[in-house]
Amino acid sequence: MAVSRILVSPQGPQFSRLVLGYWRLKEWRMSPRELLRFIEQHLELGITTVDHADIYGDYGCEVAFGEALKLRPGLREQLQLVTKCGIALPSSAHPGHQLPHYNSEKTHIITSAEQSLRHFGTDHLDLLLIHRPDCLMNADDMARAFNSLRKSGKVRHFGVSNFTPSQFELLQSRLDYPLVTNQVEISPLYQNTLTDGTLDQCQLRHLKPMAWSCLGGGRLFKEPAFQALRDELAQIALEVDAATIEQVVFAWVMMLPSQPMPIIGSGKIERVRQAVQAEHIQLSRQQWYRIRRAALGRDVD
Repeated sequence: MAVSRILVSPQGPQFSRLVLGYWRLKEWRMSPRELLRFIEQHLELGITTVDHADIYGDYGCEVAFGEALKLRPGLREQLQLVTKCGIALPSSAHPGHQLPHYNSEKTHIITSAEQSLRHFGTDHLDLLLIHRPDCLMNADDMARAFNSLRKSGKVRHFGVSNFTPSQFELLQSRLDYPLVTNQVEISPLYQNTLTDGTLDQCQLRHLKPMAWSCLGGGRLFKEPAFQALRDELAQIALEVDAATIEQVVFAWVMMLPSQPMPIIGSGKIERVRQAVQAEHIQLSRQQWYRIRRAALGRDVD
């Protein structure tokens, strides 16, 4: 059963309903050939969109992914490559970074995008996101970077990550084409974006958010504080015939009217297969609110 495809915004692009996140790629310790097989397997499941960032794996995940693609270059055309830039971390790869900071200057954005192209071994990125809002963000300067990359064909679409609605609107006001998404944290464990206007703005602009850390970075399964939530998820899993509580969480996220695209962060293909089934799980409104209550520890006001 393959994942469906979805228009991220009315002007495109079209992505898979679920996205494979490569944040922990270096931790998976795959050889290039093992990684290639993993990519082929999630493509067979319909997951064609992959999420990266220049900083992931101490600036090494894009390189590792590119090494796998070199083994089968034609695979690139089946993928939608998403990556992010704008965070600068101390690293042997960047000795000039003396402390963690944000950098949304035109030169940094263009240099980072071009470096990502080299890492992936491709001539274009399908989507480039600014990873975090920068306190020193100059919207005009960022727009000039986007315009340059767009005109050269190096990046086809642009978006942001972790932006507030006002930060999103500021940057959008400087562009004559739409930002297509905001990648934000959405989870029963983190529900701020459901109530702070972020997802309302996505509906207003008819764009689909990308949802990171849907499982709370694994905290859902480990921390005693979430036992009540785990119990409720397990009960609802029985009610809807779901195999795992992970499937129920992904279904909970996808039920939101803004139609978030969950990012799956696992390098185990069986867990990816299980996650794919979440698209076909239907929760009732009351089941959705039972999960919200179990996570927050209270009923609606």
